[in-house]
Amino acid sequence: MKVDIRKALFPLAGHGTRFLPMTKASPKEMLPLVDKPVVQYVVEEVVAAGVSEVIMITGRGKRAIEDHFDISYELEDMLRKKGKFELLEEVRKISFLADFSYTRQKESKGLGHAVFCGRQLIGDEPFAVVLGDEVIDSDEPALSQLVRAYKRYQGPVLGVQRVPKSDVSSYGIAAGRLIEPGLFEVTSLVEKPKPEDAPSDYAVIGRYILTPDIFDILENQEPGVGGEIQLTDALRTLSSHRAIYAIEVSGNRYDTGDKMGFLKASVQFGLKNPDLGPQFREYLDQLLGSYKT
Repeated sequence: MKVDIRKALFPLAGHGTRFLPMTKASPKEMLPLVDKPVVQYVVEEVVAAGVSEVIMITGRGKRAIEDHFDISYELEDMLRKKGKFELLEEVRKISFLADFSYTRQKESKGLGHAVFCGRQLIGDEPFAVVLGDEVIDSDEPALSQLVRAYKRYQGPVLGVQRVPKSDVSSYGIAAGRLIEPGLFEVTSLVEKPKPEDAPSDYAVIGRYILTPDIFDILENQEPGVGGEIQLTDALRTLSSHRAIYAIEVSGNRYDTGDKMGFLKASVQFGLKNPDLGPQFREYLDQLLGSYKT
């Protein structure tokens, strides 16, 4: 029996050290892209893919994320009294995007450990894992592309994209047997290899569909690279028991937890904004012209 992907797990407990001091008191996932926080773009993506339950793995200093997706009675009352009904509707719909639940990762033990923290809320069903600071701008929602592959092959699916060989040491790297264009069965999975040891240039990005048998593996997983419980290591173990697939995700991916990635995303989404885009493009053209002269 084919099961729909109803739940998405967001590991959000990271400290955001690449963005210090900005992230000292504010979660990196709450950095604004034009007029919405980064994490809202990702939530909207998974909802568009059919997800109805969002499970957020948070930690100390992440309360702003919970508040953002909660109802703000005082704010709504103020907007109502001032007759700002369009803004009121915009604010209210955030709280009803999905059913939200939260649990804490009390220690920073890696992505694999963060996923394991969601075991009780996931239960015995397949689920998505999405990184809340990776925004993918695509015609078809990135997670929808994985869901489509899962429904066809009924096994765990990893989202991958090609990266320069010099960058492979920053990612989990997957390689495998091509099944159809853009999709392969994983035969090799390595966490942050040296360029000369990488089995391919396909990097595992922040989109996964996993099956609940991953939890038993994570429970006993030994620490890997960086002394952390690596999800990649657990997936490699899982691949010895069942087929795991990887799909090359179409779309422009922005790692907004990285300063350059955030700047690129800000420009891209600023240009796409229907109200600000034309004026912003004109400004950028003038700015670039001034540098040329």
